[in-house]
Amino acid sequence: MAGDREFYFRRLHSLLGVIPVGLFLTQHLVVNHFATGGEESFNKAAHFMESLPFRIFLEIFVIFLPLIFHAVYGLYIAFTGNNNTNKFGYFRNWMFLLQRISGVITLIFVSWHVWETRIAAALGEDVNFQMMEKILSNPAMFWFYLIGVISTTFHFANGLWSFFVSWGITVSPRSQLISTYITLIIFIALSIVGIRAITAFV
Repeated sequence: MAGDREFYFRRLHSLLGVIPVGLFLTQHLVVNHFATGGEESFNKAAHFMESLPFRIFLEIFVIFLPLIFHAVYGLYIAFTGNNNTNKFGYFRNWMFLLQRISGVITLIFVSWHVWETRIAAALGEDVNFQMMEKILSNPAMFWFYLIGVISTTFHFANGLWSFFVSWGITVSPRSQLISTYITLIIFIALSIVGIRAITAFV
């Protein structure tokens, strides 16, 4: 019984990491990328997202609750999983270890980012270009955001590979190799989008 529960929890954890959390990550990076078009471009995109109908409902039930479950159960997996990198130095074993490490880094980064933006917005501050410009003017925060974004995009892309396997989408070694290249491209593409957005605020 406990084994069945853990199986379904892991499947749900994997699913929520892609839908809706992964989709939200992609959308969030794309909106931030509007900063490359200047202050007005970003502010328009940010204010459009803030004016969506049922925004509070969507943020709670489509973003934050799935994210909290994914993060909490992810920590359980990270600290109870067996890493075989010392015994089996295969590529996927290293990806398994890096997935756990990037998950912890991502959780710290996302928690801080939510505190600096969403909580600040709830207290009356505007989430706009000036806010991010002020945050990233601190060199330590700039590197923190840079590492955080790269960690987050890696965690999503590598998690997407695991999602394909655990849900039976990629079964054969060839299909898994192809998905490795696809998820690598996704990681690089999203990282470029995220890095360009960060540098646009500086």
